[in-house]
Amino acid sequence: MSSEKPRASGGSFAPLAQPVFAVLWAAAVLGNTGSFIRDVASSWMVTELSANPTAVALIQTAATLPIFLLAIPAGVLSDILDRRRFLIFIQIMLASVSLTLLLLTRSGALTVEYLIGMTFIGGIGAALMGPAWQSIVPELVPRSDLKNAVALNSLGINIARAIGPALGGVLLANFGASLAYGADVLSYVFVIAALLWWKRPANVHDALSEQFLGALRAGLRFTRSSRELHVVLLRAAVFFLFASSVWALLPLVARQLLHGTAGFYGVLLGAVGAGAIVGALLLPRLRARFDADGLILVASACTVVVMGGLAMAPPQWLSVALMLLLGVGWIIALTTLNGVAQAVLPNWVRGRALAVYLMVFNGAMAAGSFGWGLVAQEVGVPRALVIGAVGLAVIALLFHRVRLPTGEADLQASNHWPEPLTSPEVSHDRGPVMILIEYRVATEDHAAFQAAITRLSLGRRRDGAYLWGITEDAADPQKLVEWFMVESWAEHLRQHRRVSNADADLQSEALQYHQGPEPPVVRHFITMDGKRHAPLQHVHA
Repeated sequence: MSSEKPRASGGSFAPLAQPVFAVLWAAAVLGNTGSFIRDVASSWMVTELSANPTAVALIQTAATLPIFLLAIPAGVLSDILDRRRFLIFIQIMLASVSLTLLLLTRSGALTVEYLIGMTFIGGIGAALMGPAWQSIVPELVPRSDLKNAVALNSLGINIARAIGPALGGVLLANFGASLAYGADVLSYVFVIAALLWWKRPANVHDALSEQFLGALRAGLRFTRSSRELHVVLLRAAVFFLFASSVWALLPLVARQLLHGTAGFYGVLLGAVGAGAIVGALLLPRLRARFDADGLILVASACTVVVMGGLAMAPPQWLSVALMLLLGVGWIIALTTLNGVAQAVLPNWVRGRALAVYLMVFNGAMAAGSFGWGLVAQEVGVPRALVIGAVGLAVIALLFHRVRLPTGEADLQASNHWPEPLTSPEVSHDRGPVMILIEYRVATEDHAAFQAAITRLSLGRRRDGAYLWGITEDAADPQKLVEWFMVESWAEHLRQHRRVSNADADLQSEALQYHQGPEPPVVRHFITMDGKRHAPLQHVHA
């Protein structure tokens, strides 16, 4: 965390009073502006190299597929590596991609295959950078300014989205793609300089620090067991699968339907960024009138109108207005779905679970872009846009019934589990571990107790258990034993830290059925040979 003393929040722009945050924020705006310039150049260059809609759509696929494939490992790496050094390495990698594109363009050797391949490598860099860059924000500002810092990051991205595409279009139209790629290389120089200037404190050693594979398994266990997160992922997947059609086909819309130049294409993308800024300013008022599900309907309606309008080949001035509306709808959807995801995640797994969200988002965008390219190749761009608009409208209405979670549960660590007593001290790498909790419950309360303990079991699984069950003593029906398995002693100690206040409330609900003056007896059993064993296959109790 930042070394600054905690204080009351000073407003939306208060984080900029922190010098390190201000410098890195400005560097991020420059870096994102350069990335948008590069993306405009690549999207336009592919239309000059090939008129095939599938080839054009593959640029979007190549940019987003790596994030789908690498989001979770990237989230884990951001937790276990030095984030500053990791980010510097990524910036050098991305600068090398744009430098290669510059040299290929200058020499006349650029082909569709090279362009798609370099875009894919750039997507790898973006996949690695996302979780790491988001994770450093709490280190730069006091906790009281954290929400404002996150909002400023979103504002910075949309400032870059408004400036970058328009500037990229101007550079393309007047100086060619090589200068556009050169501008992106220069932007990374500023980002790397800012990261080198930042003197990040050394990581504090923790005996329970997670290693890559263990952290990866813990993140996947949480994702598999969090039903609220499942709803967010489902709603995001269906929305972005259909909404991706307008992004995948926009270069062809600009060139073929609207008869625009590279500069006009940049203006269209800049209008999306400007619309996103307007949408961000409107969001507080919209939130006062609509819940999260209503906001997704609003975003869907905006996107449907845009796709239907573009399919009619409107005048260029009207298409710019439609792009403004697309920006409004896009920021509403992104902010709403990301906000709900944040609200249902505890701090210990936030980066990894958000990486899963990014994987679903970019996977839907990648698959959708490729699919809509194939559709456009068969039926034409206008009809593909109409099909996408109708599909999104139907999906939005159907899935409106799948309500997004409110995210009101208290997910702060409760720390109410006592430290387990061991004799002698147990090595952290021993496992698996079986935890037995013995209750006494009246026979007539069995059904109510089982319902309560089953709700609690979801928390056990999210926090580290890979097996869970509830059993009844054949000789004494009032003796019930809850059991769950954890892969190692260290993971069980981490489980103690992860239990939330919401889970503590569920535990209290189950404990009201326990009879007797003494609390339930808790026992821990560990594999005798001390060797690590692969966890047993997950089964439902």
